[in-house]
Amino acid sequence: MKKLKLYLDTTIFNFFFADEAPQERDVTRKFFKQIDQYEVYFSDIVIKEIARCHPPKREKLLRLMEEYSLEELVLDDEARILAHKYVKEKIIPVKYMDDAHHIALASVHGIDALLSWNFEHIVKVNFHRLRRWLLG
Repeated sequence: MKKLKLYLDTTIFNFFFADEAPQERDVTRKFFKQIDQYEVYFSDIVIKEIARCHPPKREKLLRLMEEYSLEELVLDDEARILAHKYVKEKIIPVKYMDDAHHIALASVHGIDALLSWNFEHIVKVNFHRLRRWLLG
């Protein structure tokens, strides 16, 4: 049986260490214990976001990523163009372009699900507007 393809945004890695949010942390850690059941992807956008963290946190996040077999996707022109369309259509606000990039990368690469703890712009995408835009 084909493994489900999952894309992890930066929040998934962050919540692995989120002691201030124990419920989300525990769910995230449980997922990582079962991660080999899936084809798991992240992107150079995740690396860019992690690079902005303070050194101790950044090192923990990078070690976590190295511990698991994850495939890195690179933001290409096709995903970049799609992300700009999401912004143009006001599906994602322009100030959250990285979120648009995460969604576009997952779409372009045929990912089955994008995992995120970002309820502001990724999990809460304006699906009615997206659907209307996709269907014309």
